[in-house]
Amino acid sequence: MKLSIIVPAYNESETVAEILRRVRVVSLKVPTGYGPENGSDVTFEREVVVVDDGSTDGTREILHALEGEPDVIVVFHERNQGKGAAVRTGLRHASGDVMLIQDADLEYDPRDYPALLQPIAEGRSQVVYGSRFRGGPTKTMFFWHMVGNRFLTLVTNVLYDTILSDMETCYKVFTREVAEQLDLKASGWGFDPEITAQILKRGYRIYEVPISYTGREFEEGKKLSWRAGFTVLWTLLKHRVIP
Repeated sequence: MKLSIIVPAYNESETVAEILRRVRVVSLKVPTGYGPENGSDVTFEREVVVVDDGSTDGTREILHALEGEPDVIVVFHERNQGKGAAVRTGLRHASGDVMLIQDADLEYDPRDYPALLQPIAEGRSQVVYGSRFRGGPTKTMFFWHMVGNRFLTLVTNVLYDTILSDMETCYKVFTREVAEQLDLKASGWGFDPEITAQILKRGYRIYEVPISYTGREFEEGKKLSWRAGFTVLWTLLKHRVIP
């Protein structure tokens, strides 16, 4: 099987080279205890699709140096459009059997890939989320960010009859079959609730695995704003009532 790792990037000149190095060297050998592969290991072929979303801090110049690498596809937006738009562009260029979304900072660790891919390799699920709240090692988060995350995840669970612990996680992994059914339109902070709502409304159950997490401070470049919560809430409600 082939894994397409989609990396949206906006003004991440301090971290993008290092995260792409980690993405390109991590092992994609996935142990399977049962399922279609009869207990044998599955090694995924790798494809990295990086989408620069109109960066102005030197990120584009760093990515230009990767053009032509055999396992990397680099796409440039002429202007900033938002993470959702960058992911949509990445999905259009991806050719893998499985898609994985990776932020361009260093908050999420690619060494979690085998655990994220295992349920799919074993045929247990077509969608896997990496949860920061299921017991993995994490750097302590801002309290009110955690409260907001838990509240929005609770709203997701109530509206869509599920028991997710981390709807807003970066690590969302899904098969091409799922990707081809998505009709994503949100460009900014509405991306995470939109893709989650569409996946759940199409009858897929999301498998969660614990992941590690090293959250950034604001002075390190964290971009999250409290205003994003209103966008997330509206997106969840909108997709629940729209047929």
